[in-house]
Amino acid sequence: MARVRIYGVIGLVLVAAVTSGCSGTAGPGSGTASRSTSGQAAPPTESNPPGDIPDNQAYVGFRPAGRGFLVKVPEGWSRAVKGNTTIFTDKLNQVRVDEVRAPAAPTTASVTRDVVPKLRREVSRFGEANVTQVSRHAGKVVRLEYRGDSATDPVTGKVIRDAFERYAFYRRGHEVDITLSGPVNADNIDPWRVISDSFTWQ
Repeated sequence: MARVRIYGVIGLVLVAAVTSGCSGTAGPGSGTASRSTSGQAAPPTESNPPGDIPDNQAYVGFRPAGRGFLVKVPEGWSRAVKGNTTIFTDKLNQVRVDEVRAPAAPTTASVTRDVVPKLRREVSRFGEANVTQVSRHAGKVVRLEYRGDSATDPVTGKVIRDAFERYAFYRRGHEVDITLSGPVNADNIDPWRVISDSFTWQ
């Protein structure tokens, strides 16, 4: 009986040693958890989530000659002009300024009837449209919120789900539509408010 107990104890010790040796290669202190399957170190977490406009972003006034309005846009963003449309872009964010002639001021009903169907045809996976009247520095304006897919990135092949806010400003037959867009998970509430609240007629 004594020999059986001794052999049993020796067997348990060997099993524990083997188990400990196997598990030690993937333990918390092994240093492999931070590496990818290819053996390369994982990239660091971004301090600013993709799409967030920095809190310290500076703004400059955009006042097209002879157009009769001013709106603040982020300083340093690239600008493209096509006819009466000006687009400011930086990474995944965009500010679009459209100027049109309109016989009457836009309303929530007219935007729902005319603008929403047009965007539904033009914007990939258009959805979640919400039309409301809101107050800005320039007065009462019609805001259209919606979602849509971005164009496919030619380099990465990625498609971003974007959130949009479109503000329609109107005065005496002159309508200016400002559309702000960026990734749905970006925290751009404050920057978008700065831009939309900065619009003034000159």
